[in-house]
Amino acid sequence: MCGLRSLIFSANLAHDTRAAPPSPALATVSAQPARWRLLGPGLVVAATGVGASDMVATLVAGSRYGYSLLWAVIVGVLLKIALVEGAGRFSLATGLTIFEGWRTLGAWTSWYFGPYIILWGFVYGATAMSSSALPLAAAFPSVSLTTWAIGMGLLGFVMVWFGRYALFEKITAALVGVMFVVVVGLAVIAVPHVPSMVTGLVPMIPDGTSGVMYTLALAGGVGGTITLAAYGYWLREKGWITPEWMRVMRIDNAAAYVLTGVFVIAMLIVGAEVVRAAGVSLSASDEGLLDLRAVLGERYGATVADGFLIGFWAASFSSLLGVWNGVSLMFADYWGNMRGLTSGHADTRVGGKYFKGYLVWLTFPPMLLFQLDRPIGLILAYGVLGALFMPFLAITLLGLLNGPRVSAEWRNGRLANASMVVCTLVFVVLGASQLWGVLGSR
Repeated sequence: MCGLRSLIFSANLAHDTRAAPPSPALATVSAQPARWRLLGPGLVVAATGVGASDMVATLVAGSRYGYSLLWAVIVGVLLKIALVEGAGRFSLATGLTIFEGWRTLGAWTSWYFGPYIILWGFVYGATAMSSSALPLAAAFPSVSLTTWAIGMGLLGFVMVWFGRYALFEKITAALVGVMFVVVVGLAVIAVPHVPSMVTGLVPMIPDGTSGVMYTLALAGGVGGTITLAAYGYWLREKGWITPEWMRVMRIDNAAAYVLTGVFVIAMLIVGAEVVRAAGVSLSASDEGLLDLRAVLGERYGATVADGFLIGFWAASFSSLLGVWNGVSLMFADYWGNMRGLTSGHADTRVGGKYFKGYLVWLTFPPMLLFQLDRPIGLILAYGVLGALFMPFLAITLLGLLNGPRVSAEWRNGRLANASMVVCTLVFVVLGASQLWGVLGSR
């Protein structure tokens, strides 16, 4: 609890101005005995950002380097808190969506973001459906992976098409609960070596290029996707739309990413104590989680291995739902603005025609890619797209939160600027490394 309070206090220092008086919104919510109800959009954005590929990256880091990179996980949590807090602060302080903010930076942002979100959705749709299908295909091999993938896409489509934000948030929270209990439970039965964990709090970077890349990946890559920019849209759907909700937003964001940090640390423990001890090498793709299932089955039995599949599915499907909802909101806002509509127009909200149009785009055209058996062109496209958004988000937030678009009270202070500069550098290096790897593999 003390750690959480410290993180919340640090988040409140994101600007160097005198703290605002307690808001009526916070007073009302705080009066309720169930404090967990403060968790909302932050939990959604954090859960959406941690998918199968992030779990594999953390497992591989733990199996290769033990607890040496534990400090990088903690730094990554703090960076994500700063970045997502900035996106939320901009939306609450200005009443604008992140895309409306980007437009004030120049027409280049629209030309960048529009083609990006269309191409990204087509490629990611197939990836998300396949990731969600993997554990089901492993549990029920009589049904093909393609069939399960289509089923997961259709299930997510129906849930988001007919659901509203409140239901979406509850379902996401339930999935987070499942993945959290499963993965943290695994970490507990793996019996972490506490002295080594304490040593891992001292910053160090393993030798070699791969050591540097894994360090940067844990600090910046885990939990970092386009959905970080969707936070402001989920705040609006939640009804948190004015600066009075600023402190509530900061608590929501900090608490959610603390939970994410615990989850990632648990995966690091499993990698260090289970995978490393077994002496196996996990594949770097999503299938690496199925490799872990085999290791768990040999060491702890079928019940634990099958329980892990459930947690694997919950993590993957929560990411699918988050993208289906959040990125559809982002596209609806983009397309509505391009057509001269305000961001509050019904067509740009959950259930609006632009929202549903992108939801169709995410679900059905990507199913065609299943017939191509993930050709090298698809893999290269996804690698390039993954490298191009997070630097864009970090750089544009620096521009939005340091100028006249935001009132002086809510602009970045030194701490927030320092955090976002570090975020920008990490994401630029990660992006350049990924692009270099993609180009080098051609």
